[in-house]
Amino acid sequence: MKNSQMLQKKTAHQIADVLIEALPYIQRFKDKTIVVKFGGNAMVDEALKSSFARDIVLMKLVGLNPIVVHGGGPQIGQMLEKLNIKTRFVDGMRVTDSETMDVVEMVLGGLVNKEIVSLINKHGGKAIGLTGKDGDLIRARKITQKKPSTETDASEIIDLGYVGEVSSIDPAAVDMLGHSNFIPVIAPIGAGEDGRSYNINADLVAGKIAEVLKAEKLILLTNTAGILDKQGELLTGLSLKDIDDLIADGTISGGMIPKTRCATDALKGGVHSVHIIDGRVDHAVLLELFTDQGVGTLLLSRPR
Repeated sequence: MKNSQMLQKKTAHQIADVLIEALPYIQRFKDKTIVVKFGGNAMVDEALKSSFARDIVLMKLVGLNPIVVHGGGPQIGQMLEKLNIKTRFVDGMRVTDSETMDVVEMVLGGLVNKEIVSLINKHGGKAIGLTGKDGDLIRARKITQKKPSTETDASEIIDLGYVGEVSSIDPAAVDMLGHSNFIPVIAPIGAGEDGRSYNINADLVAGKIAEVLKAEKLILLTNTAGILDKQGELLTGLSLKDIDDLIADGTISGGMIPKTRCATDALKGGVHSVHIIDGRVDHAVLLELFTDQGVGTLLLSRPR
């Protein structure tokens, strides 16, 4: 009995220590906008989805203004396969014809978006789902991919269909929701000048929204521990120059390059800090925001 009481007392003190460690971060970020890009394993693992939703609800309850931008590549792929619609990729980007775009919009703006909204609401939040077409939030322009021709010296233009990039952001609706009791959850679909829907990379959308809103932080969930050095050790506290050097020497390569470029663009655009964190870790967002150690790579516009 005595050992049980001692254990309970120790556990209570550990909880108190966690809360005390979190307090200065809560005070510092109160009323600040935090843009979180939700993707990777965290979007397909049921336990991780639930922990993410609770993280977002807690952020709102302690006075932060979280804004969620989500991806959904695996879910789109599953639906296309289910509907027997063939798909192909060029340099990692899905070629999106009109039929495929209809599926993308249905999955991102419907199934995935509403699932995230429901999870946040289930855990006590008040989430509202949007696409970039709502409130004229995201204006898109078509991407064309250039590829060296095998027959001539000229580049070959690859038509990716309805794949776009951000042309402009009108944050009025998101800003209004974020500074009320609501939590915006945004699917990365924008409207072109032709009125058609365009699929946009979720990292890019999150970065641009963070820039326009002058967010305190941009948090990108990934399927890795963060940015690693050549020995596989986690790097953190990186400056813009550090990132350029790590790309130049090959430490940052492959799919991490566009993610870090998105991060550096956000920093140059006025976002105070960017975090590339391991979405496979339970409650990764809270651990990165409210603990001294964190669970990923912190990027800063200038050296500490």
